[in-house]
Amino acid sequence: MSCQVCARKAWVVVLVLALAIAGFALPAAAQKQPESKNMNLVGYSDLQGRGAYQPSIHKQGNRWIAYIGHHGGSAMNPLTGKTEDNGTSIVDVTDPKQPKYLAHIPGDPRVPGPGETGGAQMTRVCDGTNLAAHDPNKFYLLRTFGGKGHEVWEVTDPANPVKLSSIGGNYQDTHKNWWECETGIAYLVSAVPGWRAKRMTEIYDLKDPSKPVKIRDFGLPGQEPGSTGTVPTDLHGAISMVDKNRIYFGYGSSAGGMLQIIDREKLLNGPKEPTPANLLYPQISRLDIYPLVGAHTTFPMLGMPIDEFASNGFATRDIVMIVNEATRNECKPQAREMVFFADITVETHPMVVSNYTVKEKTGHFCDRGGRFGAHSSQESMAPVFYKKLAMIAFFNAGLRVLDVRDPYEPKEIAHFIPSITEATDKRCIRVGDEQKCKVAIQTNNVETDDRGYIYIVDRANTGMHILELTGAARAIAGLPPLR
Repeated sequence: MSCQVCARKAWVVVLVLALAIAGFALPAAAQKQPESKNMNLVGYSDLQGRGAYQPSIHKQGNRWIAYIGHHGGSAMNPLTGKTEDNGTSIVDVTDPKQPKYLAHIPGDPRVPGPGETGGAQMTRVCDGTNLAAHDPNKFYLLRTFGGKGHEVWEVTDPANPVKLSSIGGNYQDTHKNWWECETGIAYLVSAVPGWRAKRMTEIYDLKDPSKPVKIRDFGLPGQEPGSTGTVPTDLHGAISMVDKNRIYFGYGSSAGGMLQIIDREKLLNGPKEPTPANLLYPQISRLDIYPLVGAHTTFPMLGMPIDEFASNGFATRDIVMIVNEATRNECKPQAREMVFFADITVETHPMVVSNYTVKEKTGHFCDRGGRFGAHSSQESMAPVFYKKLAMIAFFNAGLRVLDVRDPYEPKEIAHFIPSITEATDKRCIRVGDEQKCKVAIQTNNVETDDRGYIYIVDRANTGMHILELTGAARAIAGLPPLR
């Protein structure tokens, strides 16, 4: 071996060690390259090899901090030198090219196991500025704790989070919460003992995060304690618009999908005993989408000008984007989970007007392994992307970016499928008496920040990728040209 080759190999070893110390994980040498259109990879964190669900990106002073909720499992935390149950990763993304892992808050040790059974999947973050009962200079994290309860942490110093309070602890399941930072009201996906649904809504006032105050329980008639007959499909999550006095609930993430439009004031201030009449009191309307697909994310885009209708009248429309969730590996057996756009301009009569899916044959995605189909969208309503571009996590088809300026005809404008790494986990199907497995990208959830960066996280342990738009997609967002 020549001295030049020796020197080159030594340099590579030094580079790998340096990147590892900085919080980067290099992909395996034999892996394929990312697949992309109108997108660049800016930065990467391996998230300690933990399967990830919800990222929340929050500005704290002059810093940008990412809080990432994890599915169940465990991994070594190099910061503590201990193996910890998957919980919440806290990453400084102020410089998106060099994300810095700050802390890991372990999940629920009482609920070991992978998938939905453990971890701390959900994250929401609020400033103390908008929580009237607390310090405006502080920051707070709301997270699930396994499937059993919820917790609030102070994360003013994100490297040293401090637990403030717990809610529940004996629930059947938890999931995709929503926290109104401007009011402190939180809509917690829970399973309060006595309720017949695995997931329903528990509403809390968290203006003082150290002293949660319960407001009420809520769900569909037939889910409440003492009811009989068929139990309606479980809640998946809600998105609130305080200024519009509306809440958009999504039920049935992968089947029996339903959008429910709620009058917020009636929900919070109306009769609270969970009788069928009281549960229906705040409902404005509901849209049963289709029994074969679900409503994982119900994202409102209100007051959208539609150029095509400019000469007809009614040219401004209210839209809810409904994202389904694929749950089966290798497309078997499940209807295609997609993205549907509902026109809710006449709120009492919502109607689906268009849809979008990745064309399977463009990437032979059913053969790649793991899930293929929609899962979630970004939930930020910051002006940089809102009502212009929608980011859709599509499991093994990666991130898809849709031009939604005409929601009657959404168009894909960009995409990014990460590379498989040494940490990427396999996904299996049963063929006869055998388990057949493939290593597959599983882009799970996506969020954006006000600067225009896009964050995707992977269910199969591949980590977090920080992306930026290029070309035509960047122009639609109105972002400055890249240098």
